[in-house]
Amino acid sequence: MNILAFESSCDETAAAVVRDGRTVLADAIASQVEMHTIYGGVVPEIASRKHVEAIAGLTDQALAQAGLTKRDVDAVAVTYGPGLIGALLVGVNFAKALAYGLGVPLVPVHHVRGHIAANYITHPDLEPPFVCLCVSGGTTLIVDVRGYTEMEILGATRDDAAGECFDKVARVLGIGYPGGAPMDRLSQGGDDRRYAFPQVHVHDAPLDMSFSGLKTAVINLIHNAQQKGEKLDLPGLAASFSAAVSEMLVPRVMAAARSRDYGKVAVAGGVAANSRIRADLEAACARSGDRLYLPRLSLCGDNGAMIGCQGYYEYLAGRRAGMDLNAYANRDIQLG
Repeated sequence: MNILAFESSCDETAAAVVRDGRTVLADAIASQVEMHTIYGGVVPEIASRKHVEAIAGLTDQALAQAGLTKRDVDAVAVTYGPGLIGALLVGVNFAKALAYGLGVPLVPVHHVRGHIAANYITHPDLEPPFVCLCVSGGTTLIVDVRGYTEMEILGATRDDAAGECFDKVARVLGIGYPGGAPMDRLSQGGDDRRYAFPQVHVHDAPLDMSFSGLKTAVINLIHNAQQKGEKLDLPGLAASFSAAVSEMLVPRVMAAARSRDYGKVAVAGGVAANSRIRADLEAACARSGDRLYLPRLSLCGDNGAMIGCQGYYEYLAGRRAGMDLNAYANRDIQLG
């Protein structure tokens, strides 16, 4: 079964062709990062316009890479939330028109479910159930993946997402946007105990997280040093911050893994590319005996292949959308 899939939830336009859920025939991506870098973050209206400009050409590119024509498409899958509403609507409306014109089913896909599915592409042997840490610029969740389309949130951030914190701190330091990769590079060789940052524990919700206090503490430290003319140990700052984020995430996902006893832990989303978090999870799983599944780095960010993969399992579960499909800025992963 060939699924033509679209992703346009933020600042990447992507079109992919995925066969039978796990075989990626093509994955074409147009990134807008350079355009948004000058603003220090994504400008929603610009993102929407760029999606409009790119999506048709990417569709042709993906089909050509796959060696297929539109007649070979069996279904169309599309991200319909969560994300930037204008950006999502570009992908949703294009997918609706294409599915209608081809006379094939339209399959709606939750963006974060797609990130989880990136692990199925990287690890052909991975099947539910497992516990997954979903961590990106817009999401920080611990999810019980009971089945391909059956999921339960075990823990979540109460405020900022972990990836948002990396972006904001990197912006204050002036080292680039998005902030994950520059912060990771800066932290290499730094002393992760150079600066002490707060850790938050949510009363009566041990698996929930909070990153706003950590973000504020780091930004205040930077601003105070700038105002006093003091020089900061930037590699130490980046390493200490990365360690603090990891210490918020890793113990909680491992506690969730113990509570479910599946023996399998996965990670999904853009922050899954962070070297400190990956290393800490590898060490924690080595101690616990759980098997760790990490998506390959090229699949950590937004892409169409993950949507095509999850779209296949949504299709098998009977999920279909009509021409009234809408986009959602917020959408519970448990609802799909």
